[in-house]
Amino acid sequence: MSKNTQKFDAWIRSSFVEMNTELEEVYFARADRADVEGIGDDIKTQICDEGRSHIIKLVDEGNTDEGFDSAFDLLGNLGLYMASLRRHELTNPAREQKSPHREASALGMHIAASIGVVPRFATAHLATHNKAVNGRQKSFTSLEDEFLFIDYNTRGILAFKRAADALKRILPLGVSHPVTQTLLEDAAAALRDVMRFNEVLFDDLNVDRFFYSVRPYYKPYRVGRHEYRGANAGDFSGINEIDLLLGLCRANDPYYSQQLVDKMFFMMPADQASLRDCMRQRNLLAEFLVAGKNAAKAPWFQTNAAAFLEVCRLHGDIAAQHHNQLVHSFIAKPSDALDEQKLEQVTASGPPLPILLRSLEVLRDMRQAADRQDIATSFAEMRALKNMIGA
Repeated sequence: MSKNTQKFDAWIRSSFVEMNTELEEVYFARADRADVEGIGDDIKTQICDEGRSHIIKLVDEGNTDEGFDSAFDLLGNLGLYMASLRRHELTNPAREQKSPHREASALGMHIAASIGVVPRFATAHLATHNKAVNGRQKSFTSLEDEFLFIDYNTRGILAFKRAADALKRILPLGVSHPVTQTLLEDAAAALRDVMRFNEVLFDDLNVDRFFYSVRPYYKPYRVGRHEYRGANAGDFSGINEIDLLLGLCRANDPYYSQQLVDKMFFMMPADQASLRDCMRQRNLLAEFLVAGKNAAKAPWFQTNAAAFLEVCRLHGDIAAQHHNQLVHSFIAKPSDALDEQKLEQVTASGPPLPILLRSLEVLRDMRQAADRQDIATSFAEMRALKNMIGA
C-alpha cells in the first residue's frame, strides 16, 4: 500500500467519519430530517476539498494496484467518499449529465476496470472486506445504529455463505450420500443464524436513524457519465447460489436472470466466478425428484429429502422475514412521511419505491415456492417432493 493510499485510508477512518457524524446530528435535529440542502455547507465543503486533495495525489501517482486486496480497498475508500458527497447533495444524478467530481471518477474507473467490478463502493466494502483497525471497522459515521446495521448485515452475509458452501459440497457427493444429511443440516443451521441476525436488526435498529442517517449513504451516484445504483445488502453470490442450488429460482428464467445480470459486477470477482459456476449446475430439487421416482420409500431418501425441504422452508421464511419485517418497517413505512419529490430518490437500488417493492415481492414468492400463475415458481415441484415423503 502506497503512502498516499495509507493517508487516504487514515482520513476515511477519522476526519471523514467525524464530519459526516456532525452533519447527521444537524440533519436529525431538523423538523424536516430529509431536507439536507443549504445547511452545514462549511462542513460539506471541507469533506469535498479534503477528500479531493487525497484523490488528486492518487491520480497523479498512477497505478496504485499492489494486488487485488489493495485495489479493492482503495476503491472502497473512494466509493465511501463519493457516496458521502451524494448523501450531502454535493452531487445528484437527477440534475447532472456527468459527475462534477472528475478526479474521483477517473480514479474509480481506472481501478474498477482493472479488477472487474463497478467503480463505486459495494456491500463488500462495508461488510466482508471491511478491515478493522484497533477494533473499529470503516463506516460513514460513528452512529451506533450504523454499526448495528453493518455488523449484523455482515453476520447475515457470512451465514448465507456458510449455507451456500454446505449446499455446494453436496453436488460431488450426490443426494443419496449419508453425509448429505449432515451438509443439509449445516445449511439449515446457517440459515437459522440469518433469521436470528435479522431479528436483532428488527428489534434493535432505530427506524428513524436508519432511514434518515444511515440509508441515504447508499443512494445511486454518477461516476463519469454513468449512474450506478446504490450498494445493496444482497450484492454477494451466496444468496443466489442458494436460490439456484435449491432449485427455487432458475438461471434461465428471464426475470431472475435479469437480477443476476444487474448485480454481477457489484460482487467481488471471486463471488462472480462462484455464481457463474452455480448457474451451470443441476439443482438439488431436480436431483431429488429424479431419485424419488425409484427410491421414494428408501430410508436415505426419506431422511435426506426431509432435510432438504427444511432448508427450502428456512430460505423461504428468511425471504418473507426480510420483506415483511425489514423492508416494510425500515423503508416502506417511513417513506409515507416524505413528499413526492423526496420519495422519488428514496431507494438505494434506483427504481421508484413501488417498483422496488413489487420486485422484492416476486423474489420473496420465488424463494417461498409460492403458488402463483403469473411468475415461474417451484410450487409444483416442491409439492411433488413433499408428496413423496408424505409431508
